[in-house]
Amino acid sequence: MRGKAKTREGVVVSDKMDKTVVVMVERLVQHPKYKKHLKRRKKVKAHDEQNRCGIGDRVMIAETRPLSRDKRWTVRAVLQKGV
Repeated sequence: MRGKAKTREGVVVSDKMDKTVVVMVERLVQHPKYKKHLKRRKKVKAHDEQNRCGIGDRVMIAETRPLSRDKRWTVRAVLQKGV
């Protein structure tokens, strides 16, 4: 085993591609000087083998080997279905 894969939680913002979803991942960072917490967002592409995710779904994604030019994550679980 090479170590634990990073896992993140995010919301699906696009499911138009086949077997791929775009997930918006949010994280909180603290400003170094003013100590205010800021939201940082990043969109990542994740592999969805069964095309089970839809827009608005809350999903758990895990880091994996490169699957394409910009796909480095895979969907582990759908935590909550979107509206």
